[in-house]
Amino acid sequence: MLAKRIIPCLDVHAGRVTRGVQFGRAEKGELRDVGDPVELAKRYDAQGADELVFYDITATSEGRSLILDIATQVAEQCFMPLTIGGGVATLADFRRLLLAGADKVSINSGAVANPRVIREAADHYGSQAVVLSIDAKRRLDGAGWEVYVAGGRKNTSLDLLAWAVTGQELGAGEIVLNSIDADGMRTGYDLEATRAVARAVDIPVVASGGAGSPEDMRDVLLDGEADAALAAGIFHSGQYTVGEVKAALAAAGVRVREIPPAALARTNP
Repeated sequence: MLAKRIIPCLDVHAGRVTRGVQFGRAEKGELRDVGDPVELAKRYDAQGADELVFYDITATSEGRSLILDIATQVAEQCFMPLTIGGGVATLADFRRLLLAGADKVSINSGAVANPRVIREAADHYGSQAVVLSIDAKRRLDGAGWEVYVAGGRKNTSLDLLAWAVTGQELGAGEIVLNSIDADGMRTGYDLEATRAVARAVDIPVVASGGAGSPEDMRDVLLDGEADAALAAGIFHSGQYTVGEVKAALAAAGVRVREIPPAALARTNP
């Protein structure tokens, strides 16, 4: 079994890292400021994070350009692989983010609007640089999940599993599955949805939304069959460090990447 990855996520609005519940909206005051993206990225790098995901969470819905200056600062000061997304719609967007220091570029709404951009980016930069991010919510009748775009604001009526398979066929090298139902709730990931996607595709699946404890991460990595677990709130709050989560997972029999001794030091507030 390959080592499982633990990935902090920085959701950025107006240049600050924020947290909400179930894709809360800034215009309604539903986002809470939790810090500076560069400083948080440096903290997680020191804690032994395997990767970092950095999203501009309102870039698509508000039509803003990519936050290249913040992306560049994060890339310059961190040594872990960096995935950056938010407002990505064209091959030129991939180029700008990769030049700014991203190792992978995440595309979500832009891929639904123009699926061919996945193929274009994969052909140009390689599938390993293309991450398909999918925001999904369970259907009201409970029969599967539908894909949402524009920061969880618009239902596309696309079936989650069908879209995941299409993304792989077009050349995406990884899928990040964001559960709108579980986002920010800290009651656990959507194991059923994660497992269904993991079994539908052959590329790595990163679970996102709902982490409240190392046990939640253990469950999604084992029962949910995810290749990696992404979390935000439990790290930003200082409830757990990345090193502590990885140590707990290792003790539970989950294979994780090496934990540097310094990563177990308490540096969070």
